[in-house]
Amino acid sequence: MIKNMVRGLAALSLALTPLALPHPAAAKAPAAAEVLSLAAAIGQIPVVDESRDGYERTKFKHWNSGLDPADGCNTRAEVLLSEAVESPVVSAGCKLAGGRWISYYDGQEVTDPGKLDIDHMVPLAEAWDSGASSWTAARREAYANDQDAATSLVAVTARANRQKADQDPREWMPPAPEATCRYVSEWVGTKLRWGLAADQGEADALALYADGPCEDTIVHYTPAP
Repeated sequence: MIKNMVRGLAALSLALTPLALPHPAAAKAPAAAEVLSLAAAIGQIPVVDESRDGYERTKFKHWNSGLDPADGCNTRAEVLLSEAVESPVVSAGCKLAGGRWISYYDGQEVTDPGKLDIDHMVPLAEAWDSGASSWTAARREAYANDQDAATSLVAVTARANRQKADQDPREWMPPAPEATCRYVSEWVGTKLRWGLAADQGEADALALYADGPCEDTIVHYTPAP
């Protein structure tokens, strides 16, 4: 009798004890925004030799369906819409007409969206040279369509974009003098955001700006997921 009572009390105790459930994995906190002086930011970019072996532009899928797949606009169109100083008319198929943009590389005002290119701040070929060659295809696509950082993609005149091509700041800078420090800051911020390296010539050129006309420039970036 006593044994049965003990067993009954033990069973009751187990029934009333909450089950020990595993704790759900903590949600990964979003990366914190970083704010650095230009000189300090440049100092965080690894300096390595670059290689373009195996590069093909098609290895960076773009333009994809953008931030909002339901809006019918691809990344290019979404960037144009977000950077317009006067919004264009959007018709079926996300066709844009009218609107107004300022191409900060050369200071040009543009009212025809067809005359604008969407420039990758750090060109795809330069990204490949600097570390993207080891990425997955999905990460390269994320890089090529990165709208989560306002400085990764920029609407500029086709002329300025094609003059820049795949050159780094040692080889090309925006022709508008007032664009210099902004451009250097955004270049450095993009490299840090995506964990890209620089070769020695590029690093030396960036350091000249940090020690000279852009000494007081600040770099803002958030590491990419």
